Amino acid sequence: MAQINKISDFLQAAIKAENLRQKAIANNISNLQTPGYRSVDVKFEQLLDKALKDVDGFDLSKIVPEIFEPKQTPLKSNGNDVNLEVEIGRLIKNSIKHTAYVRLLNRIYQQMQQAIDVK
Repeated sequence: MAQINKISDFLQAAIKAENLRQKAIANNISNLQTPGYRSVDVKFEQLLDKALKDVDGFDLSKIVPEIFEPKQTPLKSNGNDVNLEVEIGRLIKNSIKHTAYVRLLNRIYQQMQQAIDVK
């Protein structure tokens, strides 16, 4: 049961990160023409990877997704670096990951319910 709790905790943390990333992408798209706007992204996978490599274990509640400006994309003449095609690609990837996490979490809950219903 402890292993299932860890998996569901991971999935819940990932879902929260993907929700935040969805908001960041939507914000980037809405500021497509805003002069001086720099695109933002969410740092979660890097933090999770670092935590997983910690030999003392990790606490998912302490892994908080962070919004940051990558500043790796070229600026347009107005100082904006949002690329609509890139953001749409990120949006699709994020949606797929989010759906997969939700489905996996739902499957865990279904299995728990089946175990409870067995008499």
